[in-house]
Amino acid sequence: MDEIASLLEPQIPGLRRYAWALLRDDEAADDLVQDTLERAIRHWSRRRRDGDLKAWLFAIQRNLFLNDVRSRKVRGVQVGVEVLETSPAVADPPDAHAGLRDILTGLDALPEEQRSVLLLVGVEDLSYEQVAQVLEIPMGTVMSRLSRARGRLREFMENGRSAVLRRVK
Repeated sequence: MDEIASLLEPQIPGLRRYAWALLRDDEAADDLVQDTLERAIRHWSRRRRDGDLKAWLFAIQRNLFLNDVRSRKVRGVQVGVEVLETSPAVADPPDAHAGLRDILTGLDALPEEQRSVLLLVGVEDLSYEQVAQVLEIPMGTVMSRLSRARGRLREFMENGRSAVLRRVK
């Protein structure tokens, strides 16, 4: 078990960043990372010894995320009573985090396939080959999605939200 822990521990910061980028909630991101690690440990014997551990872990995490998204669509969003009882925190000045907020909004506007590729390559520094393994797609598709995601995000940052939408006849 110590061997497994020594291999998994260095991967946690990257898993945490990716989970936060997907969920934008600290507690939910921590839960997703924990679920990812639990599943990895439970299925450790099924892991390919010659495979890429990092890619395997990100694939588990993304699959858990997508499963949760699908189940939330079926059962709807559930909100606890505590949300209604808490008062909003004092907000930062409106322009304090405008750049970061714009980037996050631009990321949210991307289709999930493009957002995942962009985050895995740009934030987690995975190779195209590793991203192809995580997403189970050809490497050419990774490069195409990454190019489109970068272009759409660049256009969004230059022109604002309306640039992301296109009129199709």
